[in-house]
Amino acid sequence: MLRALFKPKYRNPVLTVDIIIETPKGIVLIERRNPPYGWAIPGGFVDYGETLEAAARREAKEETSLDVQLKTLLYVYSHPTRDPRKHTVSAVFVASAKGTPRAADDAKNLRLFSPDKVPTELAFDHRKILDDYTKFRKTGRLPKPV
Repeated sequence: MLRALFKPKYRNPVLTVDIIIETPKGIVLIERRNPPYGWAIPGGFVDYGETLEAAARREAKEETSLDVQLKTLLYVYSHPTRDPRKHTVSAVFVASAKGTPRAADDAKNLRLFSPDKVPTELAFDHRKILDDYTKFRKTGRLPKPV
């Protein structure tokens, strides 16, 4: 009975951020410590009361040990199956950073990749995101809504 009183009334998507971090030696990808496993763009959940921009800077710092400068919002990705754990909506930022990245928090490992040489298999919908990012870098045009 008590459980029914506290059961959420609505099931809403969860807000997340992902950050494509550009460094002089390539973009930063993390190898995830927790499921779903694999290589991924650094990112995570937005805390209540936090702006998207603050969440992006915080998640970048937590996972890569880098202070980032946000350059642009690439796109917002919202397909209900983009995260196998639950329906998430992610604001994806492009950022720059200097310094030496170091894996921390949810990141088991970290590597710098040339944008055209990232692993084929990536967690979540990050292959699509990086394809959109590559097109954006070549053309200057942001992704269009589908």
